[in-house]
Amino acid sequence: MKNAELIFVPAPAMGHLISMVELAKTLISRDESLSVTICIIKFPYDMGVTSYVESLSNNPTPRLSTLEIPPSDSESYKSQSHHTVFYNFMKSHVTNVRDQVVAMTRADQSTRIAAFILDIFAVSMIDMAKELNIPSYVYSTSGADYLGILLHLQAMKDYENKDMGEYKNPDAELSVPYFRNQVPAKVLPAMCLDQGGSEITLLWGRKFRETKGLIVNTFVELEAYVVESLMADDRIPPVYSVGPNLNLSSRGQDSDEAADILKWLDEKPLSSVVFLCFGTFGGFPEDQVKEIALALEHSGHPFLWSLRPVKKEGHLSKYTNLDDILPPGFLERTSGTGKIIGWAPQLAVLSHRAVGGFVSHCGWNSILESVWFGVPMATWPSYAEQQLNAFEMVSELGLAVDICMDYAHHGFSKCELIVEAEIIKSKINEVMKDGSDIRKRVAEIKGKSRAAVAENGSSYVNLGRLIEDILAT
Repeated sequence: MKNAELIFVPAPAMGHLISMVELAKTLISRDESLSVTICIIKFPYDMGVTSYVESLSNNPTPRLSTLEIPPSDSESYKSQSHHTVFYNFMKSHVTNVRDQVVAMTRADQSTRIAAFILDIFAVSMIDMAKELNIPSYVYSTSGADYLGILLHLQAMKDYENKDMGEYKNPDAELSVPYFRNQVPAKVLPAMCLDQGGSEITLLWGRKFRETKGLIVNTFVELEAYVVESLMADDRIPPVYSVGPNLNLSSRGQDSDEAADILKWLDEKPLSSVVFLCFGTFGGFPEDQVKEIALALEHSGHPFLWSLRPVKKEGHLSKYTNLDDILPPGFLERTSGTGKIIGWAPQLAVLSHRAVGGFVSHCGWNSILESVWFGVPMATWPSYAEQQLNAFEMVSELGLAVDICMDYAHHGFSKCELIVEAEIIKSKINEVMKDGSDIRKRVAEIKGKSRAAVAENGSSYVNLGRLIEDILAT
């Protein structure tokens, strides 16, 4: 029997790419007959992908290789809604991916491609895979909550002929079979209701059902109700919860900047520091920055704050003069208790003994990292599925404190809402409270996250099921 080659097609965003690479490493470490080729599709704005791919080349993993896909000649995706641009960008590369994969198999006749593992944004590749008579699996780098919402919205439209427009009312609620509680319409991802985006999300739900399986970067013990409900739905392909898939070997702590941050943390008491970090696009308008600053100052807790302007066109940036955006005298008054940084080595910070709370945008990778290291969260989502993640963490699981679940601000639109300092301070104090129920629950789920990926753990077993299914093809 020939060895089995898996073709991974991640979206060209760091959170998606890293998660898929970690899944690939886990798969090949479990079964020596598996090899993985990761298709590298580069977005016009690099977003760190090039340097990350170079790091993979400099630190090679046996049976893991990359395949650079030539850029598409089409630029039609640029005229699309920002909610659909990523999907259409990936769609424009279907032919190029096919050509490269076919050329690879012709060059090595011993290669047996057993499956495509596709990012959610790459479901346009499913039909191409069918033409090649190769099965597809979709890998959700987000949680099972997002997968469930996408499938439910598509089922409502296609099976019940319900109009999605009614959920543009922020006071509306949905009864979703994968959630214990009613889901407020205001926490649905904006693209689900956007004219172009809703068409894409409906397409996603339909294409998910055409795959051989749905792989999710989660673990049963974290999202038990969602995962078990999805697995019980006979209209959905098999669901494999195989997480958390985290890049724990590289915590970003080797730079001089990171060393300075960790040295500062070394001087702080156990679980005393509140850490604020809002992801790749996590900038705030200046009025909101001032409210956050006042909240931190008056909370009395030491703080480490990753403060950056709103990200534009894929470029990371930082403020040149903090005095211009912070309250007068803030830096002087908090010089002994606070530290403001640009980029943050998030894994290294969350794993530090001094960090006792995490104010986060609720990107799924950040949630998994906070769970892995047992750091309670205060949720402050702003775009994509982050509001839904916050709802799940706060209302479904009781693992986080809510600052503003329906906040919406990112590089594409303006948010008129300003969360006042007093509210922020209150929530920071709540998440930092020693001995709280949330802190106890987070400590418990920390242990379960590690047990899940250990031998005979839930994710370990599910990964074995997935490998058996792939090799049976």
